[in-house]
Amino acid sequence: MRGSSRAGDERGYVDYVSARLPALHRAAFLLCGGDGHRADDVVQTTITKVYQHWRRVARSDNVDAYVHRMLVHAAIDEKRQPWARVQLVAAHRDGAGGESYAGVEDRGQLVDALRRLPPRQRAVLVMRFLLDRPIDEVAEALGCSAGTPKKR
Repeated sequence: MRGSSRAGDERGYVDYVSARLPALHRAAFLLCGGDGHRADDVVQTTITKVYQHWRRVARSDNVDAYVHRMLVHAAIDEKRQPWARVQLVAAHRDGAGGESYAGVEDRGQLVDALRRLPPRQRAVLVMRFLLDRPIDEVAEALGCSAGTPKKR
């Protein structure tokens, strides 16, 4: 019985991540200021943590909100790492994940503008306007009051 429960948990995790991976990568790409390599690292960190805590994540009222919160925290934490300040390869304007925003006239300008913002302000804009998440979910992901994202 226990083995079948574990298999069911893993199947649920695989189904969830398979369905959400492109959207998670697009969000991470924007949260990382257009750096596709950092976005890959952030997504990998996030889905690893989701796997480690899948039972708790799956029981939450809003799995997407829970995972987006983990993604935002991973992006902010990753930026704090000393190795993140070393640029080994020139950043690509049209890196992985940017192709999905065909409606944006100039992705390069958008990514450049996002890159200049502090990580938490970038997170507010990406979650609120590009991911269309409600204010209360953005605030919860950032660990602040609902009024704070409105000010940023």
